[in-house]
Amino acid sequence: MPQNFIESSRDQSFLLPPSLRDWLPEDHLAWFVIQTVDELDLAAFFSAYRADGLGRAAYDPAVMVALVLYSFSIGERSARAIEAHCRQDVAFRVICGNLTPDHATIARFLRRHEQALCALFGSVLGLCERAGLVGSRVVAIDGTKVSGNANRDRTVDYDQIAREIIADAIKVDEAEDELYGDQRGDELPEELRTHEGRREWLRRELGRDHEANVETGGEGGEFDADRIVDRIQGRQGWTREARRHLEADRWANPAPVARARSERLRDAAGRLEDELAAETRGNRAYEQWRAGGQMRDGRRFSRPPNPWQPPEIPAGTVNLTDPDTKLMKGMRNYIQGYNAQAVVNDQQIVLAAEITNDPGDFSHLRPMVQSMISELNSAGVTDRPQLVVADAGYWNEEHINEVIADHHLQVLIPPDSGKRSTPRRGWSGGLYDWMRHVLDTDVGREHYRQRRETVEPLFGHTKHNRKFTRFHRRGRLRVRTEWRLLMTTHNLTKLHRYQLAAG
Repeated sequence: MPQNFIESSRDQSFLLPPSLRDWLPEDHLAWFVIQTVDELDLAAFFSAYRADGLGRAAYDPAVMVALVLYSFSIGERSARAIEAHCRQDVAFRVICGNLTPDHATIARFLRRHEQALCALFGSVLGLCERAGLVGSRVVAIDGTKVSGNANRDRTVDYDQIAREIIADAIKVDEAEDELYGDQRGDELPEELRTHEGRREWLRRELGRDHEANVETGGEGGEFDADRIVDRIQGRQGWTREARRHLEADRWANPAPVARARSERLRDAAGRLEDELAAETRGNRAYEQWRAGGQMRDGRRFSRPPNPWQPPEIPAGTVNLTDPDTKLMKGMRNYIQGYNAQAVVNDQQIVLAAEITNDPGDFSHLRPMVQSMISELNSAGVTDRPQLVVADAGYWNEEHINEVIADHHLQVLIPPDSGKRSTPRRGWSGGLYDWMRHVLDTDVGREHYRQRRETVEPLFGHTKHNRKFTRFHRRGRLRVRTEWRLLMTTHNLTKLHRYQLAAG
């Protein structure tokens, strides 16, 4: 008796189902994404197109939004890979209605609708609220380091940038023989043979006025002398505040990463000039305050501050591939990337998702709480959390007091990391001892233990299951869009599973 197998005939002709609805089961994620997009407010997308219908026809924004959300939900972020799926994957063909947008169209859609795509996070959060997934008494905040689309070896200092720009300028000169005569032809002009000369040439080339830059560098607000002095940081507090102003201005006015290398070189040099201008501005403000200020006990300073001389060339480095990335310590080694932040409730719904290039978490408690409140307000959520839990990296006494006073939230953060057996010098009394006492109670220990079970699985799922270990896009605005889309689709898939379980 011959063996019995199901016959497979690849040459057999057959008719495909006449309706797209027969191609996928009704509980498939693709249908859920399509139904979700139908409920979202897409006015921001449609407003970018002509209302009179003239011109070449464009893809329906509702179709493109559904395509982007589904692609990110299954871990596909490459425009070329998405185009390939549109040609051969049944779920993608259902979403697109058998249309096949090319990768350039998909990439242009992502670039054109950065802000609208970011706003989808709040819209999906509102759907989660309607399903009863958002309300939570306790939320956890944490961050994870993610590599950027940047080559760590392309981090350079100001002098290297100047040399490369000068080398490019000399390389394009076609009259080398007439210009250099009997010399080798690769000597630098006299004014470019020193640090000071190269900097002066580069400043003229960039069209920058350093003195004007010092006065305006790091715009973003005036110095709050009382707040800086209260933190007892001396000169460093003023320069840190100036850098904070500069970083806030860069977030308020993000610049896209240039495609041409020559433009990226000039942008990198300009960034280092701005950082030196901010540092100079902070030092000048400190010296002016010392000249007319008072010590904490009300006495005048007995002597003027030590004079500060700005360096001849800007210090620090910048990455030429993605200037917004910073070198930061990851799980196993140092990476060139970003610090991705998230606020998560006990049902692992992300309530806020933001990006920073600050390697530490020290200054992100207040911004993340404010972002969470803003997202909940925009989603129409009236039920507010009562307790915010974070690890020791978020310990910031000023932020904790402001969160408690301004947002009426309790905060649970250990002042000491798990590696320390004794408190730091000066970290005792007041809020430090009170927080240690709360963490020693059964309730405090239980809430802090729950933090690890709430927020850390999000990052493990995102990196391991969804294979997200590196941003595809460059520049802080585009990276923020990518991260918020990832967290939007995380919430979307959670909502899909919840509805399947409820059904």
